[in-house]
Amino acid sequence: MRVQTPSTDSPRPAASDTGDWPPMSKRHALLFGLTGLVYLLVVVAVVCDTRLVDLDWALKQLRPYKQWPEVQPFLNVWIVAGQRGPSAIVACAWLGWRCWRARTVRPLLVMGAALLLLNVTVGAVKIVTGRLGPHYAHYIGSPELFSGGTIFPSGHTANAVVTWGVLAYLAVRWRRLGTVLAGLTAVSIGLTTVYLGTHWISDVLAGWAAGALVLLALPLVEPTVAELDRRIIALWRPPAP
Repeated sequence: MRVQTPSTDSPRPAASDTGDWPPMSKRHALLFGLTGLVYLLVVVAVVCDTRLVDLDWALKQLRPYKQWPEVQPFLNVWIVAGQRGPSAIVACAWLGWRCWRARTVRPLLVMGAALLLLNVTVGAVKIVTGRLGPHYAHYIGSPELFSGGTIFPSGHTANAVVTWGVLAYLAVRWRRLGTVLAGLTAVSIGLTTVYLGTHWISDVLAGWAAGALVLLALPLVEPTVAELDRRIIALWRPPAP
């Protein structure tokens, strides 16, 4: 009779047990790198006053809100979907309901982590670049940098990507449909800011990339989220008799 000896190899501890970052797949790493590269290229193109800035001015001088004024009332309302306050309230209300049903705070923690990453990363670039928006531009053809503005990257656009993207990320059963809807929302919000003249098109391109980077970074913070979730749930539960 053949006796099977137990393996001496111990199982590899999970990332959440060791505190290390979880492994990133090659596809994920490639997508993260490409998105970061796009973000960097847009920033460099604006700082170096390239043809992208010429495109910014061409669209500003086109004045889309005057070319197609009939859609402006609708877009004035639609743009609210990209504002951090209203969109976060709607998203967190739904996530709070999910937390109550599943007896976990993970959905709210994921949204909180995403918004924190968004505020820190996008806010830092806004402060450093100090760019003015189209309505406050001084010199035709200028990138309007280092002038005390806070327009680059587009916070409206990045927030739309992150807020609605997180909902798609958490909607396991409807993730594909949610991803499509979140993508359409983020694209339309960004283009709406250009139509209304509140952002340059380069602001929007940078906002899309910045928001996408935050979403791609979410799996990396999942171990921390899981640990916080475990501790919070432990505080809620009454001690065993």
